[in-house]
Amino acid sequence: MTTTLASGRAARRQTMRRIRPRRSPAVPLVVALWAGAAAVLWLWWDNTPSLADNTAKILAAGRITGLLAGYLMALVVLQMARVPALERRVGSDRVARWHAMSGRYTVCLVIAHVFLTMWAYALQAGKTLGDIVQQTIDSVNTLPDMGKAAIGTGLLFLIALISIGGVRRRMPYDTWYHVHLLTYAAVYLTFWHQITTGNEFAVEPAAKTFWYGLYGAVTAAVLWYRVITPVRLNLRHRMYVEAVIEETPGIVSVLIGGRKLHRMGAQAGHFFRWRFKAPGMRFSSHPYSLSAAPRPDMLRITVKAIGDHTSRLRDLRPGTKVWAEGPYGAMTAQRRSRGKVLLVAGGVGITPMRALFETLPGAAGDITLLYRANSTQDLALWDELAAIADERGARLMYAVNSPDGERPDISAERLRQKLPDIDDHDVFMCGPAGFAQSVYEALRGAGVPARRIHHESFEM
Repeated sequence: MTTTLASGRAARRQTMRRIRPRRSPAVPLVVALWAGAAAVLWLWWDNTPSLADNTAKILAAGRITGLLAGYLMALVVLQMARVPALERRVGSDRVARWHAMSGRYTVCLVIAHVFLTMWAYALQAGKTLGDIVQQTIDSVNTLPDMGKAAIGTGLLFLIALISIGGVRRRMPYDTWYHVHLLTYAAVYLTFWHQITTGNEFAVEPAAKTFWYGLYGAVTAAVLWYRVITPVRLNLRHRMYVEAVIEETPGIVSVLIGGRKLHRMGAQAGHFFRWRFKAPGMRFSSHPYSLSAAPRPDMLRITVKAIGDHTSRLRDLRPGTKVWAEGPYGAMTAQRRSRGKVLLVAGGVGITPMRALFETLPGAAGDITLLYRANSTQDLALWDELAAIADERGARLMYAVNSPDGERPDISAERLRQKLPDIDDHDVFMCGPAGFAQSVYEALRGAGVPARRIHHESFEM
């Protein structure tokens, strides 16, 4: 059953008006973050007297690791704030990787800070390294705001533990997600001891003002983009489930109605984080891409049942209220830099590719879609794709396993054989991590520059 939501020509005209090719701001942002770290180092150096003995050196090391941990904590929270400039221009998957990396560095710095500082305090009290546990207990009981800091540090360690790959894969996503939100509480609790016990902030009023400004700005971003913006969006658009349609066994499309949906700023290639107000789903928020061009009164997502949440989608009833956050994602027409485009989809990764296949402007022969699936029965939305290809004069190819299970050849040589000018294409790609990696290597081998291979993944 076809569920096409907009005419191809209308969607392409709308996309054409929105295309403003621009580069990712990732490099300038990374430079700015390192500049901030350099400023923190300078603050420490400027307030560090001559280090006369080993105790002073250990305490100074504890101070710098604490300052850097405090700086990174602010960045960790900012990366959780879903700032549109990051989510839509850098890419949600890249921001997620930054967040994970920053979190690991933060935990390591916190461990070093606690160990070195308590060791130095123990030496100052005439104790030894073996007394560090007792010294930590004494410090928590006597120094201002150290009790809060101890609780916050414990939460950070808990979050780090459940974020280890092997542990996380064994946890339900919703459990991991909600425990991960305790990062906000951990940062809040550890903030105050930085101000009350940090030597830099006691002697430098400007440093204290900067620190309050940094954390205040991050807090404002979180409140605006994670609380106020979603509330405004959902009150304005009043979304609900219009219908649920089975595309192939195990894959369903959910049609979502609402008011003035074209004013949400959604484009082909974007995704939202969806929460369905149905039993067992009210507290679950999952990212699903749009699988068709947005329409003023309708959006569509297409999902494969691979877990509890995705399996429940087929049982959604028309009229079920929907809460959405977004749109997010950087894999849109604005990333395009060439006239010719190759879209590569693996499995249910067809959803954003199908929307782009319909909407990317181009003459006949400019747009090619390669769809990888295990079998022809798994080619979801195939009838729609074929109709779009016929209308546009686009090229549609599929790669499925042979009857004996042999996987198709998607190598650099094969890609060059099918598209001799592939090195002059932009490539948009979506699919499982292993598939994406193998295709990426094939594309690079076929001469496609890395800057023209556009990919987003929600696997962390």
